[in-house]
Amino acid sequence: MPVTYHIRIKEEYAAAIIDDLQKKNAVEFVPEEEAFEVPQWQKDEVMKRIEKYKNNPELLIDEDSFFQMLNED
Repeated sequence: MPVTYHIRIKEEYAAAIIDDLQKKNAVEFVPEEEAFEVPQWQKDEVMKRIEKYKNNPELLIDEDSFFQMLNED
């Protein structure tokens, strides 16, 4: 199963190692817009929740209440 990492190459020799790995087809460069692609199901869920809270503003809670609820568990 592929694993995605974001790396910052700090030394020139490390860039050469990455180049070698790429030539051996062990790594590939993925454009940033693909690396952070949000799945459609997640976009749909967000839109559903936005609509829910627009239609039912009494369901909203403020940030302090939210964090208080988290700390209660």
